[in-house]
Amino acid sequence: MLNGLWLGFFIVAAVSALAQWLIGGNAGIFAAMVESIFAMAKLSVEVMVLLFGTLTLWLGFLRIAEKAGIVEWLAKALGPLFLRLMPEVPAGHPAIGLITLNFAANGLGLDNAATPIGLKAMKALQELNPSDTIASNAQILFLVLNASSLTLLPVTIFMYRAQQGAPDPTLVFLPILLATSCSTIVGLLSVAFMQRLRLWDPVVLAYLIPGALALGAFMALLGTLSATALAGLSSILGNLTLFGLIMVFLIIGALRKVKVYEAFVEGAKEGFDVAKNLLPYLVAMLCAVGVLRASGALDFGLDGIRHLVEWAGWDTRFVDALPTAMVKPFSGSAARAMLIETMKTSGVDSFPALVAATIQGSTETTFYVLAVYFGAVGIQRARHAVGCALLAELAGVLGAIGVCYWFFG
Repeated sequence: MLNGLWLGFFIVAAVSALAQWLIGGNAGIFAAMVESIFAMAKLSVEVMVLLFGTLTLWLGFLRIAEKAGIVEWLAKALGPLFLRLMPEVPAGHPAIGLITLNFAANGLGLDNAATPIGLKAMKALQELNPSDTIASNAQILFLVLNASSLTLLPVTIFMYRAQQGAPDPTLVFLPILLATSCSTIVGLLSVAFMQRLRLWDPVVLAYLIPGALALGAFMALLGTLSATALAGLSSILGNLTLFGLIMVFLIIGALRKVKVYEAFVEGAKEGFDVAKNLLPYLVAMLCAVGVLRASGALDFGLDGIRHLVEWAGWDTRFVDALPTAMVKPFSGSAARAMLIETMKTSGVDSFPALVAATIQGSTETTFYVLAVYFGAVGIQRARHAVGCALLAELAGVLGAIGVCYWFFG
């Protein structure tokens, strides 16, 4: 799937360039495409330098949290909820801790670091699966919640914005938080409907109702603020949460007699190993997207969508962010490339770039997650996993667009 998507970018770009040369008389189009390839290769390395630091930093702090027992505590705290949402998983099973750690990595926006943890969790769930080829209910719920991408602190999005020169990288903190809540709620409800999960169970309600009330009250508070105040609050909360989380990990680790420096270095080494494998994918996708843009094919497609949106009488500013949304279900690296390209083309704090960053932070690579997670354990029948995951993704995209008009419109 990823092979076809990447090859398709170049084929579409070649057809578009030939049309511009033979029909439009633009003989310089090929020089522009070659220049774009080298420019994007250079940009890939620049982005990678900061990505090395980001993944190394946060996997280091995550290892402190793990050794301090924070992850184990979260697993125990969520145990009663998982027992009802995943009744086939016994209490205290290792899968619960791995699922919790995976959600923690996703919550920090460390999608590349979350994947290896998620694969371990999926394999642990497969041990409880009576079928070798059919996804269990627990596996489907885990995958859909993973695909819904509950991101509480999108540090990698902050990193991309910082690398592109954003004066306030955390400006999209609250929009992503609200949009990712939309995708996660829709994902959970869709799976609950298909699996007949008893969400009205007193224990489940004890977890969900306070969260729903807090989110509703928070949104009601946000509704009283102006766009300027919303942007300012997002910045303050983003930076405060980021630094506060670091201090919580360090203080609890120190109180638990964890050698925080050694633990950080241990986790950071893992982060370095994860990051160094990403450069080839980043170069491949950024160059493909650069060629697509330079050939005029991407602009041609977006112009068609823009005309349809204008015909419907809607505002068209979000259209330039749609490439990120369209490729995100297939490839995280392609969506990342589209996001970076949108920030470079439109400006890091332009409306399309803010929408694209919010979409990137609140949705997940649905088909990639399905292929990798289920493929790792030999699952061939996904049952209702695809439909529920795509529904959650759609909710995340629509939520991101709506929230950005609220905050930045």
